[in-house]
Amino acid sequence: MDSSTDQVLAPVEIQRSEEEEDPFLKFIDYTKSTLLPCNQNSAELEEEPTDVPGWSWIVKRILKTCVAYPTGVTPAILLTEVYQAWNEKNRGGAPRKQSGRMIKLRRKHKRAKLPNTVTIDSVYEKKFLSLNSVIEAVILEAFILPGTSIIMLTLGDIWSSNTIDLYLHSRFKNIADSKNGIMKEGREIILTGCRLRAALGFTRLLPTEYLVVLLDEDEDDDAMLIGAQFCSDSFSSISLDAVKEGVNYSLYTRIEHIGSLETQGRSDNLQRKQITLVDNDGVRLKFLLWGEQTAVADLLSVGSMLAIDKPFIASPIDSSLDACNEICLEYGSATQLYLVPLIQHKGQVCLPLTQSHYQGSGLLSASNLTQGPIVSQVTLPCDSQGSIDFRNYPFRSYVVDLGDKMTGVSLYGIVRDINKNSESRFSLKIEDATGAIWVKLYFIRYWSLGRLGVGHAVYISGLSSSMTRRKRLELVWHENDTEASVIDTSCLLAFLNSSCLHKLSRLSDLSLHTSGAQVCRVWIDQIEHCHINTRFMHVPCGHLVDLTSSGDLECKFCCHIRNAEVQRTFHLKITLADDTTRLFAWCIGRTAAELLQITPDEFYELPDEEQIMYPSALGKEKFIVTIVNCGRQQGHGGLAELDSDKVDWEVTSAMKCE
Repeated sequence: MDSSTDQVLAPVEIQRSEEEEDPFLKFIDYTKSTLLPCNQNSAELEEEPTDVPGWSWIVKRILKTCVAYPTGVTPAILLTEVYQAWNEKNRGGAPRKQSGRMIKLRRKHKRAKLPNTVTIDSVYEKKFLSLNSVIEAVILEAFILPGTSIIMLTLGDIWSSNTIDLYLHSRFKNIADSKNGIMKEGREIILTGCRLRAALGFTRLLPTEYLVVLLDEDEDDDAMLIGAQFCSDSFSSISLDAVKEGVNYSLYTRIEHIGSLETQGRSDNLQRKQITLVDNDGVRLKFLLWGEQTAVADLLSVGSMLAIDKPFIASPIDSSLDACNEICLEYGSATQLYLVPLIQHKGQVCLPLTQSHYQGSGLLSASNLTQGPIVSQVTLPCDSQGSIDFRNYPFRSYVVDLGDKMTGVSLYGIVRDINKNSESRFSLKIEDATGAIWVKLYFIRYWSLGRLGVGHAVYISGLSSSMTRRKRLELVWHENDTEASVIDTSCLLAFLNSSCLHKLSRLSDLSLHTSGAQVCRVWIDQIEHCHINTRFMHVPCGHLVDLTSSGDLECKFCCHIRNAEVQRTFHLKITLADDTTRLFAWCIGRTAAELLQITPDEFYELPDEEQIMYPSALGKEKFIVTIVNCGRQQGHGGLAELDSDKVDWEVTSAMKCE
């Protein structure tokens, strides 16, 4: 092996060693080991990991706690938060006592749990139910309150031993008729927008308009209902003239896409959600939900079949706020929704037991299995297109693990570059110990992640992969995905305040090959080399702005700027020192203000001579700081380096030591 190859491999080997010693990653592994069943370990997983927390789920909970407690966390706090969240997530995993009917339904249950689902048991335990909570229930009994026309439903769920009564909303009265209705004993429904009523020792659910009835195509009665009521109409058969004459339609469609929450109107005071539906002829229409109706979208899932009885048909002329230029469907006062949920298929991910830690899971083909070592298989859900969902994958995913048709993937790595493709689309290059990959970021409007820079350590979730026509792996991230998040761990103050999440390094330990965030205890040195500059920063992207010749402010990073989103900040270049050596670094924003112990506005108001003399007043104030190497790949002109002024080290967070 020649010397040039050695030089290429050296940074990778250093990064592997650094990842092995990363206290944050070690704490994740420790947390996972405390949650594993006593008689099971990660190498023995051969079934669906329902009782094992996914690696990405643990990371999200830890980071969420760190954001909530910037003053610092202890191992006890983190373990308690994670343990309680995991227990809550799996509260329905072992019901105490259920009827034979519920046990049968539980075994039959194959659809994915909706994101905001709560169990009936948890409602009783907390004595609280938020309006956006989803209840996936089974009708155990339907009856009329004596002396009234009010229909009551006794509901249970497959995870709970308790039942609860619901006052049925009048809009569902016709389908709850004891003779011809379908809302009878054993029928599954999903509802949201419920309020609790507790009186005289009874807890009941008040009426809600947001209820969807579930159908099962394998049941003869449901299959006959779908065929008789919903298969004669199609999107192409809709006639506006017929609609004006009072003709109603019943449509059977597939949910292709559920859009994110939008605001409409001049005052941005009207909310809307767009759902894209496709009928059996491949024709697409929008199904619009307005205001409080948007809660209905929480009951639906992409890929499921949706039967809509009596939708309101809106034309381009009468559609509110010019919603679209074509006919669209809306949730009218007479509309009834029936859902045939997407049944999740399963795919197996193989984990070679002898594979090294940094080779990741190594998704193997069938041919590999006969030649390689003994493997352990993890069963994960996959959709009708064959894409495997990695949200609950119990192990960490590395760049080398990525393949075609993967969803819900999470990565933890270092930012190496950022490129702008359009106002709402960027490309982010992420590197871990096994390699680097570009991720396409799709924003709803424009960049909204705050400041990211070269060398920053990030956790990104909600990734999906596919193969392009040129057989290149493409990784994408959509902001409107409910699982999508990007957290810059290099900027979390909790890391500085939590000894369990970092280790102290000496400045002399840092080199140009150092990767990831390093925590050091330092003081400010060589005051004559302290360069303080007040600039304006674009808050949404965290980068400095420039003044154009015309007098306008310009952000070269995201190019989308409003004066209200700009604030004064520091652009600081400073010499840090400890007992071993000195380091020249730069920083901006809150970090610079913490090191200077003054706000940018206060500094700007100082007379010129006091600004010049101010660094000499800093003395040898001691700080604990997070430092990243932002200079390893300088010179390629990426957006992430706009503010670095070619200084190799950036201080991403700082805290004064008492």
